[in-house]
Amino acid sequence: MTAAPDRAGTLHVVATPIGNLADLTPRARTVLESADLVLAEDTRHSGALLRHFGIDKPLRSLHEHNESERIADVLARLRSGEQIALVSDAGTPLISDPGYRLLAAVRAEGMRASPVPGPCAAIAALCVSGLATDRFVFEGFLPPKRAARRARLDMLRSEFRTLLIYETGRRLTALLDDLVEIFGPDRRATLARELTKLYEEVAYGSLAELAGRSRGDASATRGELVLVVEGASADAPDDRVDAEALLRALVEALPPGQAAAIVARLTGRPRSALYDQALALGVGARGSEDS
Repeated sequence: MTAAPDRAGTLHVVATPIGNLADLTPRARTVLESADLVLAEDTRHSGALLRHFGIDKPLRSLHEHNESERIADVLARLRSGEQIALVSDAGTPLISDPGYRLLAAVRAEGMRASPVPGPCAAIAALCVSGLATDRFVFEGFLPPKRAARRARLDMLRSEFRTLLIYETGRRLTALLDDLVEIFGPDRRATLARELTKLYEEVAYGSLAELAGRSRGDASATRGELVLVVEGASADAPDDRVDAEALLRALVEALPPGQAAAIVARLTGRPRSALYDQALALGVGARGSEDS
C-alpha cells in the first residue's frame, strides 16, 4: 500500500434517494455541498438531483464504460487535497453499480474513502419482506441468458439464507418461472416494486403465485424491482456439491443431455436445469444432445 500525502483529500461514497427525494440525508447534502467534484453514473440524472437541492458543483461521469480511464485523474485530484463525492443513479454506490475499481485504487494508494450511508433498494425490500433477515445473500442481477441464469439458480437451490435479487421488468416472468421449476412452487417470496416512489407496491406470496401475477398484471413488471426469496428449509437435503461434481464428471464422457438425465434421476433435480448447467459449465463435453 502506498502512503497517502498528508494533505490528500477524501473520496466520499454518497447514497442518494431511490425515489423519494426526502430520503437524502442531511449529511449527504452537506457532503455534496462541500465537494470539489461529484462523480456520477449519469450526469444528467444526478444533475437534476443536485439542482433540486440548490447544489451547484462540477459533475463528471463515472460509469462501467469509462471507470478505468477516470481513475488516474481522480487519484491525482485526491492527492492534491480535493474532496470528491461518488454517487450512482439511485441508492448506494457500488451495489450493482460502478465504483469498485476506483475504490480499489484509492485503497491501494492508502487514501481515505468515507461512506455516507443512506437508501439501498435491496435492504429496503428485505426489511419489508417478512422473510428472515438474520442471514441473507445479495445476488444482484442474475445472468440475462436463460441457460446461465438457470445454472446459477440451480447452484442457489440449497442456499439456506434469504436471497436478494434485482431484475428488470421484461425478464421478471422468465425469472419467476425458472424459480418455480428449480426452487419449487411453494417457496415464499416478496416482490418489491418502485420502493419509496408514488406507485410503491410490495407483493407477498409463493413463487408460483408471484409468477402467475406477473403474467396477469402488466403493472407488476414495471419499474425498479427487487425479489426477496426465502432460503431453503434447514432440513432440506443439500446435494449441490455432489450433483455438480457428478455432472462435471459425466459431461467429460457423455453428451450434455445424457449427463443431465442421469444426474436428474439420481438427485431428483429438474433435468432441464441440469442440462442448462452442463452447457454453462463449458466442460469438455463431447457428442450432441440425444433427445
